[in-house]
Amino acid sequence: MNDTGTIGPMTVSVVGAGSWGTAMALVLARNGRQVRLFGRPSDALNSLGSRRENLRYLPGFVLPEDVEIADLGSEKVLDEVVVVAVPSSAVQEVLPGLARARVIVVASKGLAPGGEALLSDVIADKCPGANIVVLSGPNLAVELAKGVPTAAVAASTDEESACLVRDAFHCRTYRVYLSDDVKGVETAGALKNVMAIAAGMSDGLGFGDNTKGALLARGLNEMARVGLALGARMETFLGIAGVGDLFATANSRLSRNYRVGFGLGEGRSLEAILGEIGQVAEGVPTADAALLLARRLGIDVPIIDVVHLAAKGEIDPRSAVWQLMERTPKREGLSSGRPASAGD
Repeated sequence: MNDTGTIGPMTVSVVGAGSWGTAMALVLARNGRQVRLFGRPSDALNSLGSRRENLRYLPGFVLPEDVEIADLGSEKVLDEVVVVAVPSSAVQEVLPGLARARVIVVASKGLAPGGEALLSDVIADKCPGANIVVLSGPNLAVELAKGVPTAAVAASTDEESACLVRDAFHCRTYRVYLSDDVKGVETAGALKNVMAIAAGMSDGLGFGDNTKGALLARGLNEMARVGLALGARMETFLGIAGVGDLFATANSRLSRNYRVGFGLGEGRSLEAILGEIGQVAEGVPTADAALLLARRLGIDVPIIDVVHLAAKGEIDPRSAVWQLMERTPKREGLSSGRPASAGD
């Protein structure tokens, strides 16, 4: 970092050439960083390299010529700063190639399959020499690529690494704040996708804003209780990475998770909805993993539970809503900063 508070030339590898990874690469390139965008070998990746436009996942945005398109199958990720922007299910697969990374940015929003750990824990275990930074916030890929103003949080226990990531991404339209609450920022970013499915289901069923407002308030409570049990702080869930991201994802038709929920609410099958979207909706596998995680922590998560059941076709969305409404109300809120009783 120089005397003006900005960083000098930096090369950043972005692993994941979907809509989110492409949007990340665009922001970095516009900020003057040297960017290498890695993707799985495919016709879409070849087209991205030749046409400079991600026609499948993020059409309408041209990558600068100096953004290098790289094949994960044949090239090594050698840069010291690496952004992981692949679906959560693919994180384990890409980790062997990140051994030389000094800073790994977790931009993926999900949980490790099986609910055994957060993605940052998995990465820290496989890449012990790297400092981990979680980057999360209300960042829909299309809006980020358009330069629509938004914000995010870079969370790390290593402040220097968090500052490095902030400076790499921060610009006039992307304000990046700092935090050391890694578990809070990551848990909020993962679980809000499940709540976005629930919100979409409510809208797809034709319920009103009262319904969704109550649903999201209780959803935020569930998110926070899981996070607090993992050691997170409550203020994280009341900030940009929590309620900010939840509001954006649960109210936008740009959100794949919201669209999944809306389709389920309309009575469509999950298979048909995902086929139409053509991309991963992280809230679906996250609901499964989050339910297992909550059970391991001894926390009742009724909204996550019904999303899990509805996605699997084991309960219809309307019955799921009434199942939630018929629960006996307990005390509102959290008790002394700790998870509320299991029966809330």
